[in-house]
Amino acid sequence: MTFYPEDRLALFIDGSNLYSAARALGFDIDYKRLLEVFSKRGRLVRAFYYTALMDEQEYSPIRPLVDWLDYNGYTMVTKPTKEFTDSSGRRKIKGNMDIELAVDVMEMAENLDHVVLFSGDGDFRPLVQAIQRKGVRVTVVSTVRSNPPMAADELRRQADTFIELQDLATEIAREHGSRDQAPARDRRPEEGDPQAFIESA
Repeated sequence: MTFYPEDRLALFIDGSNLYSAARALGFDIDYKRLLEVFSKRGRLVRAFYYTALMDEQEYSPIRPLVDWLDYNGYTMVTKPTKEFTDSSGRRKIKGNMDIELAVDVMEMAENLDHVVLFSGDGDFRPLVQAIQRKGVRVTVVSTVRSNPPMAADELRRQADTFIELQDLATEIAREHGSRDQAPARDRRPEEGDPQAFIESA
């Protein structure tokens, strides 16, 4: 990884994408450790976390995580999910945060030297290209070791650096039984796991 201590650094985390990538690799993210890891690699200006919330429910299973992140150094960007029925008549829940993430990156680019994007979504390639033209370096964190790979090839090619999420696991994986961390989200989708069934595309 190419990080410079004097760099103004910001993290932009596509919550559902990162969750799916970590789940595919068989580990849970400890968000406190993740923040510590990148705080040591530059002057961390901001860490954004993007996720959709099911506001119509009295209790959302992702709410404890959102609250924990909000109190522990992350800037939360949320919006309500939208419910729709697909062509085969199945009920789906959609929560795409791409526009919000892209707007924040573009607005902050002039105050940053390095953007770390936690997403493998190929739709972000034009965004990466645009901020690179402003002189900002971009690191993409995702995985190609899952089946299927979570990181789009065009995004990997565009990024200045690609970090394989699995290679970070020893530094950012949640240790089961540890108390001082974000709430666990290791339930199966049928048990109400929020990120597992929100359509992010």
